[in-house]
Amino acid sequence: MSKARPFPPMVWVVVALLWPIFTAATKRDRRGIAKLPPAGGYVIAANHLSYIDPFLLGFWATDQGVPPRFLFKDSLLEVPIVGWVLRKARQIPVHRGTDSASDSLRDAIAAVDAGQVVIVYPEGTMTRDPACWPMTGRTGAVRIAHETGKPLFPVAQWGAQDIIWPYKKGFHPFPRKTIHIWVGDPIDLTDLGANPTEDQLLAKTAVLMAAITELQAQIRGELPATPPIDVHTLDTPNTNLEEN
Repeated sequence: MSKARPFPPMVWVVVALLWPIFTAATKRDRRGIAKLPPAGGYVIAANHLSYIDPFLLGFWATDQGVPPRFLFKDSLLEVPIVGWVLRKARQIPVHRGTDSASDSLRDAIAAVDAGQVVIVYPEGTMTRDPACWPMTGRTGAVRIAHETGKPLFPVAQWGAQDIIWPYKKGFHPFPRKTIHIWVGDPIDLTDLGANPTEDQLLAKTAVLMAAITELQAQIRGELPATPPIDVHTLDTPNTNLEEN
């Protein structure tokens, strides 16, 4: 395990509680891990399927020796116990109400600059697609990677929706579900230049989401039947994981 990526004690507490459960209740299909740098900071951008996929993605990261560090709404810091756990686990708040998008992501940028791995859900909420395909994304993941000059990896998840899918009733841990987590090639950001425009950031985010969708299509053995839902048209987020 890299000394540059120390695990906060609170993360080990969560791992100790959940690792036996996930080991018993899931099978794992993990591919592309060799593409990830063994040391140094980078950004992971993943699709969001279920209330539990952050835990499953965190489980995957922990198995790679990477402390899982997700973005979340800074308002959660004011929630009793929840805020304390998030602080102790060194999760990263998005600072809403700041003057610029880069300011809102300053802690994430600092973490990646310091050699940490930051996990971002570009959709900012669980997919609303009835077939569970990724939606469009917001630009935060691209901004963090561009600002730091560190790699941005697309990651596709599949399987968590079979355990808990927020638009269907029930909790179905058994029979054991296979949790697929595939890592794609890093997204090339070199053409953005020093001061990319919002349109350039949005275009590059579209490339990122297309890469995630392609990975998920490979897992599923099928292609989306409809265009992705535009996250900018959604009214109410259904998750506290945050994007910018």
